Amino acid sequence: MPTAHNLGFPRIGAQRELKWALESYWQGRSDRASLLESARQLRVHHWRLQQAAGLDQIPVGDFSLYDQVLDHSVMFGAIPARFDAGPDEVDLDTYFRMARGRAPSGTPAHACEMTKWFDSNYHYIVPELQRGQSFRLASHKLFDEVAEAKALGLTPRPVLIGPLTWLWLGKVKEGPADPPFDRLELLTGLLPIYSEILRRLREQGVEWVQIDEPILVLDLPYPWQRAFESVYSRLSGQRPKLLLTTYFGALGENLRRACQLPVDGLHVDLVRAPEQLPQLVDWLPQHKVLSVGVIDGRNIWRADITALLTHLEPLHQRLGQRLWIGPSCSLLHVPVDLSAELLQLGGEAPQPDGAPDLVQWLAFATQKLAEIQLLSTALSAGRDTVAAELAASEQAMQLRRSAPQDRPSAVRQRLANLDASHGQRNLPYPQRAQLQQQRLRLPPYPTTTIGSFPQTEAIRGARHDLKTGRIDHARYQEFMRQAIAEVVSKQEAYGLDVLVHGEPERNDMVEYFGEQLTGFAFSRNGWVQSYGSRCVKPPIIYADIARPRPMTVDWIRYAQALTDKPLKGMLTGPVTLLNWSFVRDDQPREETCQQLALAIRDEVQDLERAGIAIIQIDEAALREGLPLRRAQWEHYLNWAVAAFRLAANGVADTTQIHTHMCYSDFNDILPAIAAMDADVITIETARSDRALLTAFRRFHYPNGVGPGVYDIHSPNVPSVAAISHLLQQATEQIPSERIWVNPDCGLKTRGWPEVEAALRNMVTAAQQLRQQGAHRSANV
Repeated sequence: MPTAHNLGFPRIGAQRELKWALESYWQGRSDRASLLESARQLRVHHWRLQQAAGLDQIPVGDFSLYDQVLDHSVMFGAIPARFDAGPDEVDLDTYFRMARGRAPSGTPAHACEMTKWFDSNYHYIVPELQRGQSFRLASHKLFDEVAEAKALGLTPRPVLIGPLTWLWLGKVKEGPADPPFDRLELLTGLLPIYSEILRRLREQGVEWVQIDEPILVLDLPYPWQRAFESVYSRLSGQRPKLLLTTYFGALGENLRRACQLPVDGLHVDLVRAPEQLPQLVDWLPQHKVLSVGVIDGRNIWRADITALLTHLEPLHQRLGQRLWIGPSCSLLHVPVDLSAELLQLGGEAPQPDGAPDLVQWLAFATQKLAEIQLLSTALSAGRDTVAAELAASEQAMQLRRSAPQDRPSAVRQRLANLDASHGQRNLPYPQRAQLQQQRLRLPPYPTTTIGSFPQTEAIRGARHDLKTGRIDHARYQEFMRQAIAEVVSKQEAYGLDVLVHGEPERNDMVEYFGEQLTGFAFSRNGWVQSYGSRCVKPPIIYADIARPRPMTVDWIRYAQALTDKPLKGMLTGPVTLLNWSFVRDDQPREETCQQLALAIRDEVQDLERAGIAIIQIDEAALREGLPLRRAQWEHYLNWAVAAFRLAANGVADTTQIHTHMCYSDFNDILPAIAAMDADVITIETARSDRALLTAFRRFHYPNGVGPGVYDIHSPNVPSVAAISHLLQQATEQIPSERIWVNPDCGLKTRGWPEVEAALRNMVTAAQQLRQQGAHRSANV
C-alpha cells in the first residue's frame, strides 16, 4: 500500500486557538505554563486528526508558536547579540523578542526582519547571519515533541528546514565597509548541528526525517547547486532515513541533482509542476521513495480523485511500495476544516442557508487528509473498495463543471472592448505632480498613514452585533461614523498632512471588498496564518467578478467632509485581491485579475466624482505573485502591472494615485513598479533596517516615495531620532521633494497608546526636516 502522509498541518487552530493563547500571554493575562499547555493541546489534537485520517506518518516539528524558520534559528543558537540570549537554552521571551521586538520579560529590541515565504502570504522571520558565526544546539523543542508524539503511540516524522534553504533565507548583517561574505561559508559550523540533531532523532527511534529544501525549485547560482552534493554527503552517516522535500514549483535543472543526492526519498510538487514526473521516474534510483504531492496544499478546491487515479495507477504499478502520496506542500496555507462551514456569496444579501452547492466543491486541510488516504486506499486495494467515496467525489466535480460560472458575462464583454488608452494617464508624472501640488498644497515631507487605525474591541463588537442581528444597519452606520470622526480628529491633533478615515467598517482589506463583489464567496472559519498570531480569512473567487454598487464612497465622502485637509480614498488593488484570495482554477489568473481591475476602476472613478483628491490602491501582494523562476517574471509582471494601470488610470491628472507595498523584497522588480506609474508609492523600510532604500541608489525611481519609518508589526515605539535618521538616509537616495513620511503598513493590529506616540514622533521628525531644509535655503 502506498504510504499516505502529510508535510505539515495548520497550526493556528480551527477557531484560532493559538492566536488567543499567544495574545493573552503577550498582554500579561496568562502565564508561560498556560500558553505552553494550550499549544500542547492544539498540537496533540492536530496529530490525532491526522492519525484518524489514516496517515502512516505524522509530521512533528511543523507546529510553531510563531514561525518555523525562527524555530530553526533558535535551535541553531543563531541569536543576534542585541537579544542577550546567553549560553543556555534560548528562553521563550527571547524567542518572542526576536519575532516582535518585545515580550512579557526582557529588554525591548529591534525585531528581526520579516518577509514572505517564497510566493505565499505566510511571513517568516529572517535569520541574521554574519561572518564567523558560531552555532550551537540551543533548543530541545523538536526532541520534546518527538517524545510527546511517541508517547501517544504515533509514528512521528520530524520536519527540518534543510541547511541550504535556511542559509538562503537568511540575510547577511555586515557593515557597508565589510568585504563580501558568502553565506555558504557558514556550512562548516552549521552542518555539525544538523548531524547532532539527526543523531539524537535516531536515538529516539525515529525512522524517517522530512528535510525541506524548497530552494531547489529556484534559479540557484551554481555554487549553491553544487553545495547540495557535499552537504548531503556529510549528512549521510548514522542517521534516520531522509525524505528530501521540495515544493512550490518544478525542480528544473536541479531535478537530476535532487534524484542523485544521498537521501532515501524525494518529494515533488506535482500540482504546480506535473510535467516533471516522467523524468523523475526515469532518473530516481530504484531504492529510493518517490513522494508525489498531488493534493493542492495552496488552494481549497476539491481534488478530481478519478483523474488523479488515472495518472497514479500506472505509476503505482511501476513503483509499488516506493510510491508515497501526499499534498503538494504543507497544509499550513489552507484553513483547518470545512465540515461546519456556511459559505456566503459576495455582492448579495446574506443567505440563511449559505451556498451548500459551493461547499461541495471545496476541501480544507482536514478534507485534504481524507483525499490523500482515499487515493492511497484506491491504489492499493482497488477502486471497487472505495466506490462510494469515488462516486461522491465525481458527483461534486460534475456539479462544479455544470455550474454557470463559465457562461458569457457583461464583464467579459467590457474586457473585450478595452484598448491601451484605458491604462494610460494623460500627462507624465512631473507635470502631474505640479498640478497635484497646486491642488493639494502639501508641505515638504508630507506625513500620512497607510490606511487602517486600531480595530478596538468596540469596533469588532459592532460588526459582530450587525451580523448577528443585535443592532440594525442604521445603528451600525452611526457607530462607524462616530469611529471615523474620532480617527479624523486624532489625526488632525497629531498634525498629519494627509488623513485617512481609519477603516473601522472593514474586517479585512480583501474580504471587505470581496463581500461587495459578485463572484466571491466567504467562509466563517476559513482562517489561515499570515504571521505570528495574525490570521486572515481569504475569500474564495469562484465565478466572474462584478461590482453591483459603490463600496467605499459613502464612508470616504463622510470622512472628507469632517476636515479641510486632504483625505485619501483607500482601496485594495486587483493584484492583491487576487493573490490574497483562493482563486478559481478553471481559467488563467490574469483573466480573473482583469475582472478585478475593472471593479476597482469603477470605484476609483466614483471616488474622484465624490471630490476625493488622493486615492490609494494598495498592491501589498504584487511581489508575492511573482513566479519563483525568473524566466516567468516578464509574463506575470506584464499582466499584473497592466491590471493596476487599468484600475488606476481612469482619473484626471490632478487626482493623485498612491499605492502601498510591504514586507517583500522589491529590489529586483523596481522597473515594473515604476511602470505602474503611481504618483506615490509607500514601502516598508523600518523593519528591514532600511535595506530597500539601497535599491533606489541603483535604480532612479521617477515618482514619489514614502519609506516606512515605523515598524507596525512590533509594539515598540520609534523615537524622533530614529525616524529622523531613517529619513536622512532616504534623502541620500531619493530627492527630498519626492519623499513622503509614513509607517511601514496599516495600524489595524496596534493599540492606540503606541500608535499615538509613534505618529506624534513621526510628525515631529518631519517638521524638524522641514526646518532644516528652510534653514539651508535661507543660507544659500
